[in-house]
Amino acid sequence: MAELAIRFEDGAAYDRGMGRWSLLAGEVFLDWLAPNGGAQWIDVGCGSGAFTELVYQRCAPSEVQGIDPSDAQLAFARERASVKDAGFQVGHATALPFADNRFDAAVMALVIFFVPDPAKGVAEMVRVVRRGGIVAAYAWDMTGGGFPFEPIRIGLRDCGFTPLSPPSVDASRMSALRDLWTAAGLGSIETREINVRRTFDGFDDFWTTSTASGSIRPTIAAMAAGDLERLKQHVRAMLPTDPTGRITCSARANAVKGRVLR
Repeated sequence: MAELAIRFEDGAAYDRGMGRWSLLAGEVFLDWLAPNGGAQWIDVGCGSGAFTELVYQRCAPSEVQGIDPSDAQLAFARERASVKDAGFQVGHATALPFADNRFDAAVMALVIFFVPDPAKGVAEMVRVVRRGGIVAAYAWDMTGGGFPFEPIRIGLRDCGFTPLSPPSVDASRMSALRDLWTAAGLGSIETREINVRRTFDGFDDFWTTSTASGSIRPTIAAMAAGDLERLKQHVRAMLPTDPTGRITCSARANAVKGRVLR
């Protein structure tokens, strides 16, 4: 069997599933950052552009640049009507294609645990942000059970399968985020938890949106039909359902912010 890997090659599928979760957490995150209007932003790992769009809607930026390694995700992002002025280009978190002191704010929304070298990624954000600017991130608390699709991950383990995890999963810990920001020489460092909830029309809605893209999809796609059905029934039994058949799930992210001191 070919080695499974986490890939993000369908912007629309990602947007329906993780993109909407990102917006829920992103709204709380941006309120916490409380940035000034007219700032220049870089969205590192912008993906489908869901968070980029939120920056436009809530922060009145003068400029936003989105960087992501996925052409497919960027193509979807460019089609968002409200971010037509954003610059989207292929790039990597550890080698941002911008000069020093270029931006007022650098953010990673649900990205830092996918960066092979998180410390280098944070250092790059610091490099491109001006003195006094914001460097911030939020990430699902993967090791603490805060991932939105955690019921499926639990079900996979219960059924004898090993769910995929991001390559730098430990970077999602609150203590790890604080350590990364401290080591990067940032000041005024603060952290907080972000708790969000999302309601699905029923199990089919939850399942299709949760398994369409990202870290769950490769494992699901490789399963035999019988194993897949057993997994679905197991997950269905774990989820709380209200009298109308709707399912409400919770997720938790860890967030960090700091100011550039140099």
